[in-house]
Amino acid sequence: MKNNELLKRGENLVRVLDFKDGQVFIVDCRKRTMPKWVSADSLSGYIPCPAGELDSLPDINELDLQSRKFAYEHFTYIAAVLPFLSDKRKRCAAIAQISEERGISKQTVCHYLWLYLVWQDVSALAPKQTTAERPPTEDEKNIRWALNKFFYTQSKNSLKTAYTLMLKEKYCDAEQGLFPARPSFYQFRYYYRKHKKMQNYYISRNGVKNYQRNNRPLLGDGIQEFAPAVGVGMLDSTVCDIYLVNEAGGLIGRPILTACVDAYSGLCCGYSLSWEGGVYSLRSLMINVLSDKVELCKKHGIAISPEDWNCRRLPATLVTDMGKEYASNTFEQIADLGVTVVNLPPYRPELKGAVEKFFDVVQSLYKPHLKGKGVIEADYRERGAHDYRKDARLTMADFEKIILHCIVYYNSQRIIENFPYTENMLAENVKPYASEIWNYGMKQTGANLIAVDIDSLVLTLLPRTTGKFGRRGLVVNKLRYKNEEFTERYLEGGVVTVAYNPEDVTKVWLLENGVYTPFSLIESRFDGKTMQEVESIKGGRKAAIRAAEEENMRAQIDLARHIEIIANSVSGREDVRVKDIRDNRRRERQKAHIDYIKENVVDE
Repeated sequence: MKNNELLKRGENLVRVLDFKDGQVFIVDCRKRTMPKWVSADSLSGYIPCPAGELDSLPDINELDLQSRKFAYEHFTYIAAVLPFLSDKRKRCAAIAQISEERGISKQTVCHYLWLYLVWQDVSALAPKQTTAERPPTEDEKNIRWALNKFFYTQSKNSLKTAYTLMLKEKYCDAEQGLFPARPSFYQFRYYYRKHKKMQNYYISRNGVKNYQRNNRPLLGDGIQEFAPAVGVGMLDSTVCDIYLVNEAGGLIGRPILTACVDAYSGLCCGYSLSWEGGVYSLRSLMINVLSDKVELCKKHGIAISPEDWNCRRLPATLVTDMGKEYASNTFEQIADLGVTVVNLPPYRPELKGAVEKFFDVVQSLYKPHLKGKGVIEADYRERGAHDYRKDARLTMADFEKIILHCIVYYNSQRIIENFPYTENMLAENVKPYASEIWNYGMKQTGANLIAVDIDSLVLTLLPRTTGKFGRRGLVVNKLRYKNEEFTERYLEGGVVTVAYNPEDVTKVWLLENGVYTPFSLIESRFDGKTMQEVESIKGGRKAAIRAAEEENMRAQIDLARHIEIIANSVSGREDVRVKDIRDNRRRERQKAHIDYIKENVVDE
């Protein structure tokens, strides 16, 4: 008999902890009892057995950090008991003291002591590893079905309602009587709380769009992922929180502000303030980005220095959302200039936070000073709220001056508190203004800006269609165009790509190998007209023709009738002499000849 030896007899299994004077100190490995002294004779019939009779334990070093921490902490609890293990009085006193000091029950201390004595390994104190999940019961299957059917839906039923509907569908007999064996509402709620997943909850009840906008974890690095240097422009539009009037005082509505903001520095590269959104506002925005900002401000009576707004080149990367105007083929044509267009996934405003911040700041700058002059407040959609349209006082020209002042402040005087300054920036004393950071960034090697002239930009952003060469010229949108240098192309024919201006059909531009060649309109009656006006004229002509078709058909029928009457009234000859044709013709000509002077001119 040895210390820590396992002995077995039938189903009984004990571990020898100590022995002396015919007494053996053992712990029962089957029953959760404290060790005790027994006589050596009482162990007759027990035979030694391997440690494999006990459940295997993982190596302490193979456990995860939390499990190892748990095991060692609880071994610390019982370590003070082990020296007094064989003395029952001292052992009980030590257990009571540990229970009081650690704030746990004596039964818990005894439980961990028994585990260690049975296995003689600290890993026995670690929490049990989770085993494979048991198959769900029939009630659990019904609860899961009811949650998916009645709770995780856009109907947004309460748990109580979903439970009631489950009972109606699964626990009622033919007479609508409830089965006596059924899960309680507390079991239903427990199962829901145990298996609840917040992502599933938000998407199923509110929709994926609402989840992406309001509940999705914001784990991206935001702007720093897209803008390591100057040259990443972020585009967006917003409807301004103000009503405007025209010069006559008539209400027009709320203008649309479109902006391009450099993600690295926060500089507003350009803006467009208009009544029309879509591709039109984007074209105006791109032109504004390339324009001379000093001259632009001067036209509105604002004096700035070139360093305050030093942007006359396009960012090489334009980041947009999935708006239809940005995803249109017309805007994506800007890639012909070397610009890369990045379309963000929907409902990810944090990925273009620079332009979102720009709108917030600009509107917060002018709104406090324009209250009572058309600015709307947060309650403008609520019932009984003030009608802010009646307060409108400013025209578009007035409001644009205000917007320009706000942009100049935003670029050159607003402090950027969270910009990640580098050592070089601090050494060069770069001030925390967007214009200062922009000017510094333009000198760095990573700056990525594209120099483009405005004419090329405008032609690039024109909508495109196919044209066809033929003998009648270059036919585009059912209109004919000419260029004297393309005679051979007219004869050869062929389909080509053409850029056109929907606002004036006087010219189109043939696009070949990146070169725009102008063609002038042949049909001069359409000079200076818009595409819509041309379609209206052609539609009117077609309508007039359709209206006259019935009258024309009646006239043809009448003509046929008159011809038939005359033809039938002539008595024909069976034989016609074909001789003496010249003489007959001469006599008939003399007979039919009229002297118009004699007949019509009266002598004075």
